[in-house]
Amino acid sequence: MIPRYTRPEMGAIWTEEAKFASWLEVEAAALDAWAEEGSVPAEAAEALRRRGAFTVDRIEEIEAEVDHDVIAFVTCVAENVGMPEGRWVHYGLTSSDVVDTALALRLVRATDLLVEDFDRLVALCVAAAFRWRDTPMAGRTHGMHAEPTTFGHTCAVWAHAADRARSRLRRAREMIRVGKLSGAVGTYSQIPPGVEAAVCTRLGLEVEAASTQVVARARHAELLAQLALAATACEQIALELRHLQRSEVGEVAEPFGTRQKGSSAMPHKRNPITAERICGLARLMRGWAAAGLEDVALWHQRDISHSSVERVVLPDATICLDYMAERTARLVAGMEVRPDVMLENMERTYGAMFAQNVLLGLVATGLDRDPAYRIVQTAARQAFEERRHLREVLKETPAVTDALTPAEIDALFDTDRMLGRLDPVFARLEDLRTPG
Repeated sequence: MIPRYTRPEMGAIWTEEAKFASWLEVEAAALDAWAEEGSVPAEAAEALRRRGAFTVDRIEEIEAEVDHDVIAFVTCVAENVGMPEGRWVHYGLTSSDVVDTALALRLVRATDLLVEDFDRLVALCVAAAFRWRDTPMAGRTHGMHAEPTTFGHTCAVWAHAADRARSRLRRAREMIRVGKLSGAVGTYSQIPPGVEAAVCTRLGLEVEAASTQVVARARHAELLAQLALAATACEQIALELRHLQRSEVGEVAEPFGTRQKGSSAMPHKRNPITAERICGLARLMRGWAAAGLEDVALWHQRDISHSSVERVVLPDATICLDYMAERTARLVAGMEVRPDVMLENMERTYGAMFAQNVLLGLVATGLDRDPAYRIVQTAARQAFEERRHLREVLKETPAVTDALTPAEIDALFDTDRMLGRLDPVFARLEDLRTPG
């Protein structure tokens, strides 16, 4: 991932230095397990712990000759351990024993950071929901005024979307928390199952139930799918803010610094650039999920077609989502909410948002639904064309006044009454105040 979208803590997991360090963790754990089993001298395991080291430059120098990164790594480490102990490095292992098990370690660490990101995002959305709980605004379906809602209700929807993303990330963490040290085709021909079990226990991993030369790639595909779904939770928030910031709406705006500039040509512009960036990055995330699915089916016990994909998509997807979650949290924390504009916009359709209330009110008096629907539909169109409130048009419509008194008509346009049943939504939101 380019530096622009890479936060330091997540980026550090995916450096070459960190990759080889995780490989060394696996190699050291394997020698410890071999030594405990009695097949390798204890001095070899101790020597690897004391002197096992590498430099990225030296590994790259060796790889330039041998064209194999794991061999280059093992050679470099063995050089530092020295002989005779160095000859035991990588004993009984195949490359994927090290690479896949170490990859699991880094993916678990990356996913832990992402869960922390979504902890913060959920908390911010919950706080916003309660803050704006009673702030009415136009609800919109198909981009058109529907019925009234509150901005707090909108934020509550965001909070639950972010919480579902967090839950899926936790499940994906467990799916990916798996290692294997079962040899070239997964048959333990050169390494006993006890060594594999001991290594995975040391590293906090589960053992792959039935591995080939590699851990099942469906695990990585599931992780990438969950990362993409989590990205859509960020996109959902960002897209809503983009729509609400449009000049014709103007109800909410993303944060804008005092020295920030919106356009090189037009000084008046205050563009939703962060929200747009989040939506754009979500497209990348979905593409990486598709790449993960393509990696699941491999030839026989393994081919290498998945490797080149994973070198790109796993670091990039975790780095990208980390950035998206942080930026989305920043949007929610700093958004400018304009309740007065929300009220003004509610009047743009002259009370049409209460049309269903009127429809049901007429049905309750004994009118059949279809005639009642036509009466309200005609009145709403008339109100819009004449730029008068629907309430007043209804009071001049005989089919309505024959069924309802003026006071009963007025009662159908009570915003508080329409929004008075949101308590269960916010009761359920209370459960998200405490992470987990």
